[in-house]
Amino acid sequence: MPAPLVPRPAPLLPRPAPLLPRPAPLVPRPAPLLPLLAALLALAALLYAAPAAHSADNGEWSVEPTASGPGRRPYFYLSADPGTTLTDSVTVTNKTTAPMTFLLYAADAHNTPRDGGFAVRTRQERQRGVGAWAEPDRTRVTVPARSSVTVPYTLTVPEDAEPGDHPGALVALDERVAAGPGGAVGVGVQRAVGARVHLRVNGPAVPALAVEDVRYTPDKPLVPGTGDSSALISYTLHNRGNVTLDPKVVLRAEGLFGRTLLARDLTGVPGELLPRQRIRLTASWAGAPQLDRGEVTLTASAGDTRGTGSVSFLAVPWLVAAALAAAGAGVLLRFRARRRAGLRAGRLAVREG
Repeated sequence: MPAPLVPRPAPLLPRPAPLLPRPAPLVPRPAPLLPLLAALLALAALLYAAPAAHSADNGEWSVEPTASGPGRRPYFYLSADPGTTLTDSVTVTNKTTAPMTFLLYAADAHNTPRDGGFAVRTRQERQRGVGAWAEPDRTRVTVPARSSVTVPYTLTVPEDAEPGDHPGALVALDERVAAGPGGAVGVGVQRAVGARVHLRVNGPAVPALAVEDVRYTPDKPLVPGTGDSSALISYTLHNRGNVTLDPKVVLRAEGLFGRTLLARDLTGVPGELLPRQRIRLTASWAGAPQLDRGEVTLTASAGDTRGTGSVSFLAVPWLVAAALAAAGAGVLLRFRARRRAGLRAGRLAVREG
């Protein structure tokens, strides 16, 4: 009988080197995380903005046109002849865990004077368009927690309604008064959310756009070349027509002999300039000339509609202007002194004669 097999010992390996302290785990540097963080924030912004594309929503309640089919309507898009009556409905959704009571009303829309944002009139203001023509079946509605209530409304266009766009909104105003700064209810505010109404009254569409009251305000150093200079250009954008416009504004500045000093498209122009609305806007000019004479021209366009406004400027440093003024004053004083001396000499000659 053969002897049992004995496992052969493994060959000897070189003795390992003594273990060194284990290095601390590497911490990712913050710089590579910035692109990832930016992407996550952008995604979060998209997810947050997605519902707003379909309804007016402040996180606690929303107001939107009642769905009339498989899809949802972002706004009320209505078209009617003068003297026509339209019917539709609005849905108010309470997203909180407690019942909420709202005052429901229609309001005219307007552009805010400061930045041209879309805003609506308050209940206390006079309404002339959608705010006067639309009437909900109920002006006060209580919505249970995490529920929705649909309210029909009627919009009657007067016989003498002006053709064109009549923007507005159906607004749900929270009855509660939120405390103002410091908890004082005396300066409290009420919050409201509204679903936009874009009403077009059939008839001639007359787009018209104007640039008005252009002003040039320089900010320059006392001595030329000793510091940076800039200028603030302010202007009024006026929709003189009866349709909503999406204006673009181009700024162009020329100096002496027609030299082009600046030419650029302006940012911060609202995408919706409502009919008959005026807004005041500004544009900054870094590196504006410190010693020059020229003209600033603003050209606004929306489709085939254009409007232009301009203002002349004289860039003279304050120190130079003061020196010129002093020199001019000196010349004037010398002229007056010589004239007086001449008059005195003339009088003496008359007396001697």
